[in-house]
Amino acid sequence: MHELPFTQLLNRIFAGPVTALLQALHVRVAHPATPIPDHVSMQIAVVLLLTILFLLTRARLSVDNPGGLQHTFESIEGFVGGLGKEIIGHHYQQYMGYLVALGLFILGCNLIGLIPTFESPTANPVVPLGCALLTWCYYHFQGLREHGGGYVKHFMGPVWWLAPLMFPIEVFSHLARVLSLTIRLFANMFAGEMVTLVFFSLIPIGIPIIFQGLHIGVAFIQTYIFVLLTCVYLGEATAHEH
Repeated sequence: MHELPFTQLLNRIFAGPVTALLQALHVRVAHPATPIPDHVSMQIAVVLLLTILFLLTRARLSVDNPGGLQHTFESIEGFVGGLGKEIIGHHYQQYMGYLVALGLFILGCNLIGLIPTFESPTANPVVPLGCALLTWCYYHFQGLREHGGGYVKHFMGPVWWLAPLMFPIEVFSHLARVLSLTIRLFANMFAGEMVTLVFFSLIPIGIPIIFQGLHIGVAFIQTYIFVLLTCVYLGEATAHEH
């Protein structure tokens, strides 16, 4: 079974403990010697890289002379904050931690495939599905926290006599959001990875650079769309009727 070099390294170090943990949880391990798949190792790599960047930024924080990393993260925070304020409303600040972390994680997963011997974990459907499920649970949790039991009124429609019809429609609509978020991110990143791989195998010099540029563009656009939709869902879940 083909493994990326970083995956091989993780399996060489952690195969024993990971296999033991999975077996203790009664999870069937097909390959006990290599329990960590590529898409998991790539997510670990993204988290490690982001953590290093955060620590470097934290160590160099300055009011008078901010560095490039600080400017970059402040710009990201400002951009996401502007998006949240416009869509969610004045109470957007309490969701900024999740929105920024989600955006940076997805962007990192989208872009890491540009590094030789790495691949984008978002080109595996499991990773976008995980992000979609987490976002789905998060905005419903925030809706319940904001409205309590009254949150269920969001599923009942504008008038009480439409509730029997609107409730199943709304439930289905919210469940469909998981599928929509997953397929949109996965399909675009998988297609980008495949197109780049094909052209690298056919014409290894010159032309593939164009597709690498397209891959970067798609990575940013898909991250923006995912965060944008998360803001929309949060805004709907936490909105108050006036």
